[in-house]
Amino acid sequence: MAEHQTKLHVWQGVSFTGVTINDRFWLPRLKVLRQTTLPDCLSKCEETGRIKNFAKAGGLLEGHYEGKYYNDSDVYKVLEGIAYTLMSERDARLEAEADRIIGLIAAAQEEDGYLCAYFTLENPEGKWTDMEKHEMYNGGHLIEAAVAYYEATGKRELLEVACRLADHVDGVFGPGKRHWVEGHQEIELALVKLYRVTRAERYWKLALWLLEERGHGHGVGAIWDNPEWGPAYCQDDVPVREIKQVTGHAVRAMYLYTAMADIVHASGDSAYAEALHRVWSHTVERNMYITGGIGPSRHNEGFTFDYDLPNETAYCETCAAIAMVFWNHRMNLTFGDSKYADVVEREIYNGALSGISLSGYKYFYDNPLASQGGHHRVPWFETSCCPTNLARFLPSLGQYVYAITEDGLAVNQYINSEAKLVLGSGLDVGLKLRTLYPWNGRIELEVNPAAAADFSIRLRVPEWCRGYRLEASGVSISGAEALTDQGYLVLNRHWSPGDTVVLELDMPVNLVRSKPEVEADRGRVAVQRGPVVYCLEQTDHPGWSYDTFSIAAGAQFRVEHLPELLGGVTVLQSQDEDGRPLRFIPYYAWDNREPGYMQVWVREREESGLYRF
Repeated sequence: MAEHQTKLHVWQGVSFTGVTINDRFWLPRLKVLRQTTLPDCLSKCEETGRIKNFAKAGGLLEGHYEGKYYNDSDVYKVLEGIAYTLMSERDARLEAEADRIIGLIAAAQEEDGYLCAYFTLENPEGKWTDMEKHEMYNGGHLIEAAVAYYEATGKRELLEVACRLADHVDGVFGPGKRHWVEGHQEIELALVKLYRVTRAERYWKLALWLLEERGHGHGVGAIWDNPEWGPAYCQDDVPVREIKQVTGHAVRAMYLYTAMADIVHASGDSAYAEALHRVWSHTVERNMYITGGIGPSRHNEGFTFDYDLPNETAYCETCAAIAMVFWNHRMNLTFGDSKYADVVEREIYNGALSGISLSGYKYFYDNPLASQGGHHRVPWFETSCCPTNLARFLPSLGQYVYAITEDGLAVNQYINSEAKLVLGSGLDVGLKLRTLYPWNGRIELEVNPAAAADFSIRLRVPEWCRGYRLEASGVSISGAEALTDQGYLVLNRHWSPGDTVVLELDMPVNLVRSKPEVEADRGRVAVQRGPVVYCLEQTDHPGWSYDTFSIAAGAQFRVEHLPELLGGVTVLQSQDEDGRPLRFIPYYAWDNREPGYMQVWVREREESGLYRF
């Protein structure tokens, strides 16, 4: 295991409000999300009573609570997605609907700030008695939605609701008050967001207190009473600073680690750093699929034992892939290492994006890496955390592209975009990034500082890349001139308005072997080009049976972009050992045509010197 990097860089994130995406790959998806996914999720939340529950709790309608006790969170996530969308394109009708729902939420809030429609309507005496009942989880999603909506629109109603709820929690729990271990982490990272927009330090300190409650025997409720789960299921088995390995429910674990990284970043205290490095290595090096998926088991929606990575039964919840983005983005900002941005990239082009159909209204809850033909996206789930998580995640992509460093800026994701950044020195810098990524490795960056100045620009070299070429304002730059630091090319220069940088990443087809400890993938290879993981699908191979493919180690591939296929994809054409044609399509795009089998890991004909994932 590599030596841990404990130095805190504490880079600053760039708000989604400062980045405009104009990318050929992402813009069509964001258009579908705005026109189809968000209205679809709103409609489903209305049909299933999720929105009416707030009206009932506020005394505006008669009736009982409908659905699961955590259903409030789905409404909050859709509102957060609307906020990100409104920032990129104001939509009066969508905004009016959001404002209407916000009014219902405000009506449902009790006088002391408490807000959870299930308990208000069905069990007012049971508030804060069962730590599994998602009261703080719901509240965390409310806070995240409120911060986003305020940043996007300037409207404060939902933010004020969130502050009253946070103040209520702070009044009930904390040093000298009641103990609490939230069964599903979420509020901890949300409180740090609330601190950043209000500058009220009590919010991040409350988040820290909630983290410190774990692992001391304070947990009470359904999780702790279930002998098959126990405290490890919700990461309450050891104090967080003593965490050595990933355990339990995947989404809960990722939200916990996200909050821990947030606290290190906000406080400047490195107390959690070693635990974060340990658990990151354990997660990524032993428990992550090539797609970025995590959590192989349906039984606990999470982890089992090291290298247990089955393909057909892989759970890989969509929410867990999104949560990996949250955690790794925070790790990148805190420690300044590109390996975390590499994981973000792996998730957004594979593990997370596969969760939604090209049509925008069908979803995967779980994302296997092989299917004999029975696994398909569906329009909704009784527990619909994944559709609503996608609805808020995809329109927020702009915040992952850039970061403000100690001495300049970093480019983390190669997404065609424009940005207005303010460096730590106070200098305004405009950026224009042009690329056809992920299909093409050429990246052009136009730099427009308000005045000529010295600062650094860091360009991430992805972990899959084996070669690159770099030039600045038409002049080639050698490796000696471009310093390399933690996976970044660092250009320390005097920048003038209109300067350009061109980075060309070699993007060959890579055949990948898993580590030998992964029993499910022994004797198999996967195919990856650039950041995109590929698969075989039955519709391209009529008459072939499932898992009868094989591919030679030295197989040749023809790279072909097909703009009319699956929304425009680059496919990889090859042959099997018998000369039969093979077509590999991006994994994220499978199950968008005729139903049939799918495989990521294909039998290898012979051994070779392939690099290991």
